[in-house]
Amino acid sequence: MANKKDQMVEKEVLNQSEAFFNKNKKAILGVVCALIVIIVGSVLFKAYYSGPREDKASTALAKGQDYFNNEMFDKALNGDGAGYEGFVKITSDFSGTDAANLANLYAGLSYANLNKWADAVKYLDAYSPSGDAMVSPSAVAALGNAYAHVNELDKAVSNLKKAASMADGEAKDGVNNSISPTFMLQAAEILESQNKTDEALKIYQDIKKKYVNSALVQSQEIDKYIERTSNK
Repeated sequence: MANKKDQMVEKEVLNQSEAFFNKNKKAILGVVCALIVIIVGSVLFKAYYSGPREDKASTALAKGQDYFNNEMFDKALNGDGAGYEGFVKITSDFSGTDAANLANLYAGLSYANLNKWADAVKYLDAYSPSGDAMVSPSAVAALGNAYAHVNELDKAVSNLKKAASMADGEAKDGVNNSISPTFMLQAAEILESQNKTDEALKIYQDIKKKYVNSALVQSQEIDKYIERTSNK
């Protein structure tokens, strides 16, 4: 599921910065959400049962995960009035727990899906990434995407580059062909929207050189970006 979304993002040609911001929101969030559902739901969540407070926080988080997975983002954030109090309250009531940290990520993604980008930035920035290869880099990329929506473009580029570096750092051969090219592509397009054409072109060229087994390079789609930027 996540790979299919990655390929969709990698193959999309965006000609204007406005198109980038509008079209990539669902794509990047889709990647992150899918990873969370698959990885967190089956692996990480189990690790949070390490004590009474953590146990209580994890139990509270579980109901929110259900609402999140069913795209009931307002209830996921603010509670359902029937015992579940929401991600926002979990982050404050159980501050310092792993579950509260994960609630920050869920809250940020929920706000992003509701187009409340300032709130998305707040909670995604509060999330502390770990050393995993997929969820944490994707979370940092989601923060970059949120920064783009509030027009903090330098921070957007910085976080997208950081996300790619994190993903590469955890890859066996130092190259994550699945998600890193997507993040670098987005960073380059933001640079283009800032008229930083030379910087964007260098990233496009680096993608072609480094991520040779990615769908973006294999399909020769990256050549369109290189050609377009070279002619500016």
